[in-house]
Amino acid sequence: MTIIAPAPAGSGLRAVPCADRNGMLEVLSMRRDPFGYSAARRATYGPIYGINALGLRVVVASGADAADEILRNRDRAFANGPAWGYFIGPFFNRGLMLLDFDEHRHHRLLMQQVFSNTALKGYMQEMSPMIIDRMQRFPTGKVLLANEFKALTLDVALEVFLGVELPRDEADRLNTAFIETVRAGVALVRKPVPGGRWRKGLRSRRVLEEFFSSAIADKRARETPDLFSVLCHAETEEGQRFTDDDVVNHMIFVLMAAHDTSTITMTQMAYHLARHPEWQQRARDESDELPNELGYDDLGSLTTLDLVMKESLRLCPPVPSQPRAAIADTRIGDFFIPEGTMVSISQLTNHRDPEIYSEPDRFDPERFMPDRAEDKQHRMAWAPFGGGVHKCIGLYFGQMEIKTIMHQLLRGYEWSVPADYRMPMDYSALPVPKDRLPVTLWRR
Repeated sequence: MTIIAPAPAGSGLRAVPCADRNGMLEVLSMRRDPFGYSAARRATYGPIYGINALGLRVVVASGADAADEILRNRDRAFANGPAWGYFIGPFFNRGLMLLDFDEHRHHRLLMQQVFSNTALKGYMQEMSPMIIDRMQRFPTGKVLLANEFKALTLDVALEVFLGVELPRDEADRLNTAFIETVRAGVALVRKPVPGGRWRKGLRSRRVLEEFFSSAIADKRARETPDLFSVLCHAETEEGQRFTDDDVVNHMIFVLMAAHDTSTITMTQMAYHLARHPEWQQRARDESDELPNELGYDDLGSLTTLDLVMKESLRLCPPVPSQPRAAIADTRIGDFFIPEGTMVSISQLTNHRDPEIYSEPDRFDPERFMPDRAEDKQHRMAWAPFGGGVHKCIGLYFGQMEIKTIMHQLLRGYEWSVPADYRMPMDYSALPVPKDRLPVTLWRR
């Protein structure tokens, strides 16, 4: 065992213990079984420990207290840009998540217009008929549900965010580009070698840049109800607007974040509802009491679906960890964190903390009921959307889209998996099922 760095004399702080195991082996072990890996490391080193990963020494900060300290960032000692930039900077350059402090605040204020209540109601009106039509043509029989969700959320994103209907081959080309940019960020070989993830990510970034850049002039020329247009016309009281480069960067990031995170969440929800048919029926009974085409104000009535969504996000947050970089000497609890250190908050494992959640590995949506409210025991007990100033700006859009799609699925279909089926997960990038969630799906 080594340490990250010695604590300053007289500071009263402790040095962070660090595993000296080969970094490649650490990463492979973590991806293979993140829960067992985390439990073993915490048992050996405690809740704050260092590892070698992807060419870096990273401090893993476990627990809700550490997450609160880092995400709220009251001393402004942690920054997003250098941390996320190391992993996804070449592929999601200057997306909102990669900006910090005053610049982040300026961009976020402009982007809030894109996700205002008025804008969300407009998006709801645009996407509801399209989702109904698409869901009526859902395949039945043996279905890879994760693939169907991904195709649907991409169609929603293209229509609601871009305001365009693309030929299938062009939509598939963009979908492939998004997948490759996301996977590139966790490439083990971080150089553009032929056939490698890194090179594919750089190539796909260029595809996305060219696509959005070619459409900007038209979007600037006239206002339409899609997110792309709102972003092009967003303006501060002082008359400041996004540059064309800003618009391209934000569109690439937002479109990725919107359809990937929604796909992951719905896949988890569908899996748990298949394994727990009593919850599937309970959610269906509620949906049957509501109109087929939901309005924005109807979403709050989907209380059972909301419980299922929250529990699914607890068990598998779409962004499983959140990195930060220390831009000054600082501390986490009583541990010394030197300037330049990469720090990682693992929401994937924090969400299963037995000190907060009873039987944390069990699917139990009622833990979010007001009479139990296990998630309210700590500010960061449940944080799938992050926290602090960088909390996900699109979280309400995501929940709106998820509920609208799942409402249609429940009203129109039933689905099941074998009793002994357990969804095998791939944690090498964003968490997705290796088998794409095969279900038996039939019309009601």
